[in-house]
Amino acid sequence: MAGPGKCFLITGPPGVGKTTLIMRVFETLKASNPNLKVQGFYTREIRQGSERVGFEVVTLDGRRGPLASTTISSPESLRWPNVGKYRVDIASFESLALPELQVREDTDLFIIDEVGKMEMYSSSFFPAVLKVLESNIPVLASVPIPKFGRDIPGVARLKNHPGATMFTLSTSNRDAVKDQIYSILVDSLSKQ
Repeated sequence: MAGPGKCFLITGPPGVGKTTLIMRVFETLKASNPNLKVQGFYTREIRQGSERVGFEVVTLDGRRGPLASTTISSPESLRWPNVGKYRVDIASFESLALPELQVREDTDLFIIDEVGKMEMYSSSFFPAVLKVLESNIPVLASVPIPKFGRDIPGVARLKNHPGATMFTLSTSNRDAVKDQIYSILVDSLSKQ
């Protein structure tokens, strides 16, 4: 399993900037070390005007596809699971995210944004996340805050992982947390 200081989890309320923080850390790391091998993905909102109509999964090399939507209506989408008003496109998610979670010898860092309810509808996703943790390669991931005081079981398992360090993001601490995570990751990556 990932050793101490190898799994960094960002949590906080929706819209606080978890994805933005992760992407800023990633961009800063890549700028300071262009040869860094980073694998993973992030999720991005899809908006029509001011309304959020879905999410897409984006790999770190720029490939993208739907994760969830309120606007897709096909016979196939009627069988997709719902999270709130969104229908989750598991096949699209898996086609992009799962290859990014394959452990390779030359990988320096994994970014997983996010380990949440939509992603957990994929029966292959959480086992892939656990394999990443077992690889002892540093992981930077985001997880949702507990809803109604209860964590998603997989999220609780990550939070309780012996190698996990949790950072709770707020609008007042975003810059400090970004700088702290960047420094910790630079230190962790230099020890590999």
